[in-house]
Amino acid sequence: MSFFEPPYYPIIYVRGYAGSQSEVEDTVADPYMGFNLGSTKLRQLWTGKVDRHYFESPLVRLMKDYDYQDVYESGQELPASFNPRSRSIFIYRYYDQVSEELGPGVRPEIEEYARGLGRLILRLRERYRVQDSAVDTQFRVYLIAHSMGGLVCRCFLQNDQLVDANESQAFSEARKAVDKVLTYATPHNGIELNLVGNVPGFFSRNNADNFNRDRMRMYLGLAGNGDNVSNLDGGIDPDRCFNLVGTNYRDYTVAAGMARTMVGPMSDGLVRIANATTWGPWPVNGQQVNKHSPRAFVHRSHSGHYGIVNSEEGYQNLARFLFGNIRVDGHLEIKQLTLPPDVDKAFKQQKKIRASYHFEAVVRTRGARFDLHRRTVDEGSAVFRTFDELLLPQKLGLTGPRHPYLFSTFLSAQHRIKQRRGSLGFSIDLGVLVPQYEVDGLLWFDHHYDGGYLYRDKINLEALPPQDTQSTWRIRVGYDSRTPNRATTTIDPRNTAAGLEFRIPIQQHTKPGIDAELVLCARPWNA
Repeated sequence: MSFFEPPYYPIIYVRGYAGSQSEVEDTVADPYMGFNLGSTKLRQLWTGKVDRHYFESPLVRLMKDYDYQDVYESGQELPASFNPRSRSIFIYRYYDQVSEELGPGVRPEIEEYARGLGRLILRLRERYRVQDSAVDTQFRVYLIAHSMGGLVCRCFLQNDQLVDANESQAFSEARKAVDKVLTYATPHNGIELNLVGNVPGFFSRNNADNFNRDRMRMYLGLAGNGDNVSNLDGGIDPDRCFNLVGTNYRDYTVAAGMARTMVGPMSDGLVRIANATTWGPWPVNGQQVNKHSPRAFVHRSHSGHYGIVNSEEGYQNLARFLFGNIRVDGHLEIKQLTLPPDVDKAFKQQKKIRASYHFEAVVRTRGARFDLHRRTVDEGSAVFRTFDELLLPQKLGLTGPRHPYLFSTFLSAQHRIKQRRGSLGFSIDLGVLVPQYEVDGLLWFDHHYDGGYLYRDKINLEALPPQDTQSTWRIRVGYDSRTPNRATTTIDPRNTAAGLEFRIPIQQHTKPGIDAELVLCARPWNA
């Protein structure tokens, strides 16, 4: 019998940036460094309405829901007499060395934090070896990181120059032991400030230059000098690195709200959503393929009462990514976007037409009051595309249309409302807003009502498991506009290299209107 219980591997939490010395001391005073913080406030709507909702904390919920435990005993961390279980939570306390009370009070570079993470993983492997000498082939860990903690993880995984030849082999083994990484609100492509741009390299006080792209390129071991440093560069399979992105900048109150003012909308108050995701090359069938990491967007701020770590939405995404059964990715393939009659007439007369579209998507599971994913116009997080990007990509020098990628979500059989029910239910609230049109550089206001929808419907989905070894997963689908809260039509999948592909018609036969397909790609997770 295996000592470890896949997928319930040990979890290492890596906290984010602590700027001032007082923040460092507050951080080290907490045994769990913030992973034990909960919330009583659930801000659901753009109106600012607050509902009371008791979220105990990621730490407590992992203990209650999945029987995880911490590694503190008799006032010590991982004492010699303590035997950690597979379901254990470790806190990487890298700020202890910065503390003037618990350590030497010296703030090292981020590379030293990354080296410490690698050595922690190796130390844990040794502790598990005491209990099972065959642990080497089974040992895996999960890295859960907030903000700069995600950059510490990437530095460890990507920079093969961190250690000298004496530790090189051991660190290679430590990297291979990392099974999954989840990042909350990590500035994978640096931090941007209004008027300033990317954090300047001379902002070196308290290592604030860790968010400067040139500095990031150095400690991440990236070659070149481009503007994008979110490349995982082979450090880990992008499919195994989940990015949770916050979109609520208004409730980020650090520095009396100055931070959110300097960063602005389309952010969590500190990290812009465009900079919070990762991608990278990985071998697929013998060829290097660039892949985007799975990601979900939630209406939470970087930290605070409405923070992303201490949120139900954050925890539900974490639990499903670590322990779920099925991964589902959704994008919208646009076949046609019809224009209003007057605009269409101008288009046929070769006049210059400009139109931009916003795509909204909210993903929920059956019976839950939280959103697994949420991007809306009112909250400043909708997907943006132009008419040319969607239908005339050759005009922009693109190789193909920029179909909007909507979401990645993970479904879990353990979270079914009725355990006897074999299916997994979820919904997608999909909206496409009517764009503002320009004809020969002039705004077109005739018959235009701002905020109107080209398409809006809630699509109810039920994933039906195979009936026997010869069959496969199917999906039952329904539209709220026709069969509210019910999925009535069965769709069979098409087998693709990426997984089972389901195509759902999205049509509005009007002018303006849309003809598209919601493409869902499903694959087993933790199989």
